[in-house]
Amino acid sequence: MGSALGSDQLYLPETVSTAAKILIVGHFAVGKTTFVGTLSEIRPLRTEETMTQAGALVDDLAGIEGKTTTTVAMDFGRLTLSERLVLYLFGAPGQKRFTQLWKDMTYGALGALVLTDTRRLDQSFDIMGLLEEHAVPYAVAVNHFDGAPSYPEEEIREALDLLPETPLVTCDARDRISSTQALISLVQYLQTRIPQEQT
Repeated sequence: MGSALGSDQLYLPETVSTAAKILIVGHFAVGKTTFVGTLSEIRPLRTEETMTQAGALVDDLAGIEGKTTTTVAMDFGRLTLSERLVLYLFGAPGQKRFTQLWKDMTYGALGALVLTDTRRLDQSFDIMGLLEEHAVPYAVAVNHFDGAPSYPEEEIREALDLLPETPLVTCDARDRISSTQALISLVQYLQTRIPQEQT
């Protein structure tokens, strides 16, 4: 697939015939805002606010003590994957108190990319469970963090209890190329599901 990365175009080409809503989800502080910002060809919408002392009582900052902001509504970006296909990226906040917002965002979503961190794999279960509850197909991308442990793919699959067909990739949310590849793996997976769902 061709990509319009780096074009920073405000308007879509007239050739675009398909638009898809894609969710970028994951637990708290896994890199969703960074991921959307890295890939968006337009200035991304961000709803980040400075974290307060009150938030320390509900947000687990273990291992991420340097985090100072958090998404309070959503991130939004756009990525043209080819001359005919554009993706609208919706990044959801990671804290469990936003569960109702997660549910609302699943409406109309073609699929989701679940970002996860090897230091906190268990925190992905609630999000994957909600996607499964709302029949939103997903792929999983292990976001690279400096100093995070690295495990073989089969161990991560087992730890996350992934189905064999669920794509599992690694990426660095700060890197445009690897983030694009993670998103493409999701799109390719979604394309394989379309004929099955139409029969």
